[in-house]
Amino acid sequence: MNEPDAKHDLRPEPPLPDLALVRTDLANERTLLAYGRTALMLAGTGVSLIKFLKPSPEMLLLGWFLVAAGLVVGVIGVIRFTGLKRRLKRSHEMLGG
Repeated sequence: MNEPDAKHDLRPEPPLPDLALVRTDLANERTLLAYGRTALMLAGTGVSLIKFLKPSPEMLLLGWFLVAAGLVVGVIGVIRFTGLKRRLKRSHEMLGG
């Protein structure tokens, strides 16, 4: 009986998340995963060429090139992810979140 009436509850409602920022953040994470898959496939293909095929100078060169390309793609993905994450955080703070 002593409980306050729901209509007269004066506590402030919690702020709603900005759904556009949430969607962008989730898309950013999916993009990072795509970069990671691509990097892993490039490096894995390079290692396969180096380890499992008949060693020839061309295959070794191609294999090491693919391993290096995988590393570069992975680093680019992380750099882009962290850059956008920082910009999203600044946008969220500017909007008062």
